[in-house]
Amino acid sequence: MKPPKTQPGDTIALVAPAGPVPPELLDKALPVLRGWGVDVHIGDCVRATPTGYLSAPDEARAAEFTDAWLNPRVTCVLTARGGYGTQRMLDLVDWTALAAARPKTLAGSSDVTALHRAVNVHLGLETLFSPLPATTLFDNAAAEHLRLSLFEPDEVRLITSPTSSPLAPGTATGTLIGGNLALLASGLGTPEQGSAREAIVLLEDVTESPYRIDRMLTQLLRCGWLDGIRGFVLGSWESCGDPETIQALMLDRLGPLGVPMAWNFGIGHVPASPTVPLGAQATLDADAGTLLILP
Repeated sequence: MKPPKTQPGDTIALVAPAGPVPPELLDKALPVLRGWGVDVHIGDCVRATPTGYLSAPDEARAAEFTDAWLNPRVTCVLTARGGYGTQRMLDLVDWTALAAARPKTLAGSSDVTALHRAVNVHLGLETLFSPLPATTLFDNAAAEHLRLSLFEPDEVRLITSPTSSPLAPGTATGTLIGGNLALLASGLGTPEQGSAREAIVLLEDVTESPYRIDRMLTQLLRCGWLDGIRGFVLGSWESCGDPETIQALMLDRLGPLGVPMAWNFGIGHVPASPTVPLGAQATLDADAGTLLILP
């Protein structure tokens, strides 16, 4: 199910389900968000005193997310940044209560991949894999694509990548799922993970060594999560080593699946990263480097 579009005058709730939020980056992003003609509600954990590598204790982060979702004025729950910790709060969220509330949009990326899977599975809602506002990558292009995805999604149904090339040629249509590779691999065996059958899977990561990427891909393959997959959108692999090494690794581990693969699509931990709707039906054209979001 598609969540309602955001309208001028709506409220966007900013939450911190993972790591601490850098205050200087938050302060830089807030005028951009408010410039969209919305009210911005800042969650308690966003400006909380950090608990080590977490923005706040698990119970507080879960309560912040739950309160934002149950707030009838909120139409979008936007995560301020990633880091680590989203998985730790998932079992503390009352998904039954959230399912009874008005549908809304979840937006974010990186560690928030775990929350995307949870909302997709427990609430049956599409979500937006989007740049995070309290990061250095929330540039003008990234912010504008997120704004259009929230307010005018029909304007950005065709996502193009000037850097993409066909690692394996062809076209495929399926449900777009995925996100950060490390979170997908670590989520195996949990209630939210589901399966990639008949899906187009987005994969991206940052600061992971090639052997670690190999290990995570191998785990996804060995457990059968990738059985019946229809295609791959391979996003950014920033600071993961030599790009040619990563490219060869993808061919080695994923090539035998025999499905289209678009390489270096520019989604993830890079500037100007576009927003993509997870849970939506999409058509991938690996040769043209395009991803068409279907109505």
